[in-house]
Amino acid sequence: MNGEDYYIPAAAMAIALAFKLPALRHNWRDPLLRSVCALLTLAGAVFAFAAPPTIAAVNRWTGIANISAPLVYCLITAFSASCLVLMVNWRGGPPEETRRISRRWILGYGTVIATLVVLFALGDTPTERLRDFDTYYANTPYIRQMIAIYLLAHHVAAVVMVSLCWRWSLQVRGWLRAGLVIIVCGYLFNLSYDATKMSAVVARWLGHDLDDLSTFVAPPLASLGALISAIGFVVPLVCQRLWDSWHTWRTYRRLGALWHEVQISAPSGTPSVHMSWWSAAELRVIQRESDIHDGFLHLGPYFDTDHREDAYRRAVATGSDEDTARAVADAAMVAAAVRARSADPEGRVIVASEESVLDTSDGPRDLLGISHALRHSPVVASVRHRAASSAGRP
Repeated sequence: MNGEDYYIPAAAMAIALAFKLPALRHNWRDPLLRSVCALLTLAGAVFAFAAPPTIAAVNRWTGIANISAPLVYCLITAFSASCLVLMVNWRGGPPEETRRISRRWILGYGTVIATLVVLFALGDTPTERLRDFDTYYANTPYIRQMIAIYLLAHHVAAVVMVSLCWRWSLQVRGWLRAGLVIIVCGYLFNLSYDATKMSAVVARWLGHDLDDLSTFVAPPLASLGALISAIGFVVPLVCQRLWDSWHTWRTYRRLGALWHEVQISAPSGTPSVHMSWWSAAELRVIQRESDIHDGFLHLGPYFDTDHREDAYRRAVATGSDEDTARAVADAAMVAAAVRARSADPEGRVIVASEESVLDTSDGPRDLLGISHALRHSPVVASVRHRAASSAGRP
């Protein structure tokens, strides 16, 4: 693999981290957000420092042959710990238990990192090796232990991640399950990386030569596994946000029929609220619901429960379920009230009976049902036509 094969994923991680930093500044105490940023930082660092050009540069800058080896091993070990901590925080649970498990993983892998540094300091690696350090020094005292410990720590993290994600994926649905399955696929590549590295190192211990597995096969597996796993972490967050945004805009559009219907009931001179084009969808939905409820207040004196009861009976007779029949009945009463309000431009009707209040206690779901009935129900269309005719309209 060339330097570009490492630097491109590192740049992708840096871009993803840049998008997360503003949120981290405003919500530093969120453990899940901190875990995501730590994972992205360490993943980018692993790719950047594992690139052969960076390895050579670090060795040259420090004046210590092969100092990049323990540096990369420590970064990989820290990245493994960050994945486990992120998974613990992502899954959630009692805060104290989550913190305790996270601290254990951090302490355990922190000990591994310290051990790697000590073993490298005790060993002797005078010849610089940019691509085959693992196999070249596989039989060197202290260095062989360093290599074995780093591979074992990475393997344990991969096995735990596959086990946790797979079991969790069987308990959830939707985008979260898709993300967990993707993470499992990514870590299967990491397990393959461990297998090829271990095979090459053990072959060296036994006097054989399988160096190509470590030098040429393992690095692409690690890069692919890291990228797939990162996608798995991102998919539930991004796709769920997109899904929520689409659902909000869909709610906004579906409320349109009811919103347009009640606009005529607003008294002349009532100031209208103009939302900026960049206004959030959630804010637009809230404003539209507020406008609709204001319209109901203005239409209150014109609500006629006879229209609602008649429309309800007709909707039930045509096979509508209870919720649909109620929505059709309310929509019919709204449509009739709008026509009655239009026929009374001077507002002579100013008192509403107690029965003339539209019940929308179930919230936006009722409004959506009423809006849908206004547009599609033949019962509402019939009531609207009769109300217009009785008001002397064509």
